[in-house]
Amino acid sequence: MSSRASYSFTSESVSEGHPDKVCDRISDAVLDALIAEEPEARVACETFATTNRVVIGGEVGLSDRDKLSDYMQRIEGIARECIRDIGYEQDKFHHETVEVTNLLHEQSAHIAQGVDSNGNKDEGAGDQGIMFGYACRETDALMPAPIQFAHAILRRLAEVRKNGTEPTLGPDAKSQLTVRYENGVPVGVSSIVLSSQHLDESMSSADVRVVVEPYIREVLPEGWIDSETRWHVNPTGKFVIGGPDGDAGLTGRKIIVDTYGGAAPHGGGAFSGKDPTKVDRSAAYAARYLAKNVVAAGLATRCTLQLSYAIGVSEPLSIYADLHGTGAVDAVAVEGAIRKTMDLTPRGIRTQLDLNKPIYQRTAAYGHFGRAPDADGGFSWERTDLAEALAAAV
Repeated sequence: MSSRASYSFTSESVSEGHPDKVCDRISDAVLDALIAEEPEARVACETFATTNRVVIGGEVGLSDRDKLSDYMQRIEGIARECIRDIGYEQDKFHHETVEVTNLLHEQSAHIAQGVDSNGNKDEGAGDQGIMFGYACRETDALMPAPIQFAHAILRRLAEVRKNGTEPTLGPDAKSQLTVRYENGVPVGVSSIVLSSQHLDESMSSADVRVVVEPYIREVLPEGWIDSETRWHVNPTGKFVIGGPDGDAGLTGRKIIVDTYGGAAPHGGGAFSGKDPTKVDRSAAYAARYLAKNVVAAGLATRCTLQLSYAIGVSEPLSIYADLHGTGAVDAVAVEGAIRKTMDLTPRGIRTQLDLNKPIYQRTAAYGHFGRAPDADGGFSWERTDLAEALAAAV
């Protein structure tokens, strides 16, 4: 995010019915089903979707090969249930008639030997890479305002679509907000872009705006919309054909939507479909957890944290904190406090955040960050239970 006092910043979100998000959802549903079977299951699942077709591939592993074989028979049903719940019943993309191809296979033994613990060797990272976490004081969730409210708009529209309040809305949608900042504080929205699929072919862009505008106003803070705010609702006109029938989808293509909306750096990998031994996912969650707790502890009002790993090596290669000039203490002290308060080996992260649970399907749309922690352990990386220990360790 800009270091200037006054500026505008834009972020976008996409709905659960966006083609790429359909694929993220299926990949994470496959992951959840395997982890429910065996908490230490290994999964790297990718999904591709297009007109009347879903293709699922990648690597999976269970300690019991017979169980893995049984599980493979469930993949098609898992995909169909995801599509049904999202709401697709189009002629060329329907949960009952779409063709599902399962190309999943067993995990490479060469990858497994580098990752698995063995004798005196601790479990290593599932791959090399860099991961980033971020937190700031712009919202109660300690998230950047543009992405937080872009998500909130689409979640609200999905609610009223799925509960029957707004039956003319379709599953596929995108939002985009340009937020104005004064003295570093978000104060208003200069433009709102909303494209929503609609099931009534006679609806115009103006008709869609009549439906969606009250919910957008409901979600945004009071006073953020004024006479100067520019609206672009379905600016291309009709949007009846949506989802993978209108545009092909692929797991892992909406990584900026998944994180901070471009307000902070993103690491080298996507999240969906990957089990938590893959540090692309688990260490990004840990980095968000730590950055959020740094801010919650009052050590800074804004924090970017980077972690790096090598495949097969358990300890992170580096920990880097940037407090963007807002720190109550030096960034080096924060880095030292992080090392003292959290085990950042892959197993340490999974233990601290309790990640070996089927909690991933719910992350597939509306962001992996800025969500309330769930009672069953979902979004555990959004807790602020490490703030006191971090403050004491500085």
